[in-house]
Order: sequence, then C-alpha cells, then structure tokens
Amino acid sequence: MLELSVNKFRANIKGFVDKAIEEHQAIRINRRSGKDFIVISAEDWEREQETLYILRNNSLMNQVAESSVTYQQNSGYKPTQEQLDAINRI
Repeated sequence: MLELSVNKFRANIKGFVDKAIEEHQAIRINRRSGKDFIVISAEDWEREQETLYILRNNSLMNQVAESSVTYQQNSGYKPTQEQLDAINRI
C-alpha cells in the first residue's frame, strides 16, 4: 500500500486517484491529526464489500468449505463432454 502525506496527495490528487483506479492500488493518506484515510477505486470497494458479505454469511462459507473438500478429494460434479462443449461455446 502506498502511503503519503495529505499535502503530497493534495498536490497531485488526479495522478494518485488515477493510480488507485488503474493499478487497483490502495493509497493511505497520513494526516497530522492522526486520522488517516484510504483512497481506493469504487470497483475495489465493491469487490471488498462482496468479500465481506460472503465471509459474514455462514451458509455461503459452509458451501465454500464443502466445495473445497470435494475439490481436494476430486469427488465433485464432473460434467459430460457434451456439457463442457456447450459451456465452452458461450
């Protein structure tokens, strides 16, 4: 994570905002008062919110855990070649 002072951020706000958006890099802005803030793109914010939602949802986390077990055991659903062909044509 890039860290810089509020003065440096203010001097080149467009460049730093573009960096956060284009490079998906969070930027921590340090303030003298000690109340720092973070600049991230809206896309990254939404992705983080979705991740937090899933992590807080016990039902979804159980599904993830079950899927991990079936994947490790190679015992999950296996589509037929016809189904794979249909999927790959999308």
